[in-house]
Amino acid sequence: MSGVHGHGHDHGHDHHGARASLTSRAAILSVSVALFLVALKVWASWSTDSVAMLGSLADTALDLIASLVTFFGVRYAAMPADEEHRFGHGKAEAIAALFQVILISVSAIGIAWRAIARFGSGARTQELELGVGVSAVAILVTLGLLAYQRHVIRQTRSVAIQTDHVHYQSDLLLNLAVIAALALDQLGGVPLADPVFGILIALWLLRGAWRGASHAIDQLMDREWDDEKRDRFIAMINAHPELHGIHELRTRTSGGHDFAQFHIWLDPAMTVAEAHDVMDDIEARIHAEFPGVDLLIHPDPKGLEEPGQDMRPETPGHETEPSP
Repeated sequence: MSGVHGHGHDHGHDHHGARASLTSRAAILSVSVALFLVALKVWASWSTDSVAMLGSLADTALDLIASLVTFFGVRYAAMPADEEHRFGHGKAEAIAALFQVILISVSAIGIAWRAIARFGSGARTQELELGVGVSAVAILVTLGLLAYQRHVIRQTRSVAIQTDHVHYQSDLLLNLAVIAALALDQLGGVPLADPVFGILIALWLLRGAWRGASHAIDQLMDREWDDEKRDRFIAMINAHPELHGIHELRTRTSGGHDFAQFHIWLDPAMTVAEAHDVMDDIEARIHAEFPGVDLLIHPDPKGLEEPGQDMRPETPGHETEPSP
């Protein structure tokens, strides 16, 4: 018995539509928050002459650009598959995330450079009350955005929104660092606090950039699902009473779209129609547990060995390797 059986996005329109709506709303909110905070911090940075506040402004300005990239990225990624992109446009999210990583890295280097220059200048910060007040407002607004982003990430697993979330986590810490730097400089008499916090902020941003790049590259390189998800998938398929095993499983994620292809062993005495019914049943079970996953199933008669393929059965926790 040969051939393949699969469905594209027929089972996932509602799932992907809801996902696109959530990610778009999160991106729009992110852009709105960034616009508000940029305006607020331009005024505060000019008034306080704080390198930590300047670093916070630079990060927020880049957040605005990154949020715009995220917005267009998730909108493009949500477009349905077409004749030129038969697997959809999901990887646009990973590309948007990588662009954000570049912006974060540039911001971090610029902040570190300004902080190092401040060590030798001896300049002091000003306007403690203004700087602290602006940072406190920014913290409250950012906390609200982060809460909504966490909700969207749980629902969609969007890598672009995840990277944007990293930006605003760092922005939260940046604002706390600004308050500490201003207080130590103007109240504690520690003039080096401001540039020290500027350097710490730059290091934190680079750490976030590294994490964001790792997630995006995993998607662009079609990394397999994580072990827990893969094991659940295998165990559910192996539980089907008419199956004699699953092998040659390959999985990947593109944006919010999951893809899985695999071979199954069936009774050689089955007719094509009977095998088709079994595969339809397997698909229904998979889509109940993994909504929207794009499947490609190849039926094999039990006992058949195909040259050049790894015929070992897939079991939870079992990592298959290509046959030599």
